[in-house]
Amino acid sequence: MRKILLIAVIVLSALSVQAQEVNWISFEEALELNKKTPKPILVDLYTDWCGWCKRMDATTYKNEVIVKFINDNYYAVKMDGEGKSDITFKGKTFKFIQQGRSKYHELAAAIMKGKMSYPSTAFFNDKEELIQTVPGYLQKERFEKILAFFSAEAYKNTPWADFEKNFKSSL
Repeated sequence: MRKILLIAVIVLSALSVQAQEVNWISFEEALELNKKTPKPILVDLYTDWCGWCKRMDATTYKNEVIVKFINDNYYAVKMDGEGKSDITFKGKTFKFIQQGRSKYHELAAAIMKGKMSYPSTAFFNDKEELIQTVPGYLQKERFEKILAFFSAEAYKNTPWADFEKNFKSSL
């Protein structure tokens, strides 16, 4: 009986560790929370048809070090680049656009400066200013460095090559 109980405790512990997830919120929620407690905003730009987006969700965004770092240091937004809901940001309402087969959300297009590439990860500072958008699938090792670079505001005075060379991973 003790062995069964011990195994059950181990299994439940493992499940609770795996269950830790990024606290995804909407863009509007991030803006509201940022008014009360300023913090950088990370925006994961994806589409439903994007295989690399699904892979990043299943791997990078499931890593416990990445999840903890994002939850501790950012407001995390998951934004569908083809989302249908209007989003008001800095006094402008951004809408879903469909032109023939082409469809996109104006805010996603603005964040990616018209270069529609999925997945993309955008970083805003706590003043809601876009710092940079990083296109493509990011493996956990590279993503950890990028997260630290922007959250610590190292981008303001440290070249990426120097930051990367001196970075100490928690993975």
